[in-house]
Parts: sequence; C-alpha cells; structure tokens
Amino acid sequence: MAKRGGYPGGMMPGNMNNLMKQAQKMQKQMEETQAELEAKEYEISSGGGVVKVKINGQKEITELTIDPEVVDPDDIEMLQDLIMAAVNEAIRTQVDDEKEQLGKITGGLGGMGGGLGGLF
Repeated sequence: MAKRGGYPGGMMPGNMNNLMKQAQKMQKQMEETQAELEAKEYEISSGGGVVKVKINGQKEITELTIDPEVVDPDDIEMLQDLIMAAVNEAIRTQVDDEKEQLGKITGGLGGMGGGLGGLF
C-alpha cells in the first residue's frame, strides 16, 4: 500500500525555505550582474586598428571610428568587411563576457533542463 502524506520529493519544509532563499539570492545577484553588464562598454578594432567600434552591454553601437586612410572609393567591400568584422567581434566579446559573469552566479546550473532562465 502506498504511503500517503508527507512532502513531494521528500523535502522537508525547512529545506524548501532554504532552497527558496538561495533562489532569491541568486536572482538578486543575477539582476545586479545584468545591470553591471548593461553599463559596460566594449571596444574592438579590426584591420590593425583602422576600424574601431564600441558597443555597450545592450549590444548597441555607441561609437564607430574609421581611419580615413582605409577609405578607398574603389574598394568599398574591404571597408564593409572591416566594419562587419569589428562589429561582430564586439558582439561576441560582449556575449562571452555576459555568459562568463552570469555563469559565475549559476555555477553550471545552465545544464539542468535549459537552465534557470525561465524561473527568473
């Protein structure tokens, strides 16, 4: 005969309270880290520094600098490639930093059924 009553999963009320407190603490840390990341600025260059791009933590370009020497009306494709390379690398840098910073908080919990992102 099956045993009735008790708590689902065998958890005691005190353990559940501790788990909730830990989850709330983690959520607060994630929110604080996310705000810090959004305030950051990333500067990347391409072509040996002839194209520089700055983006913020929200992946918005805040500054784009092009050395006039690289502007060749007969080779617009090269300039376009340099700009795309700098922008794409800036975005990758921001995303990698975000993953690293948030990963420090979650401590590898991201592998558990898609992570905790849906909980917070």
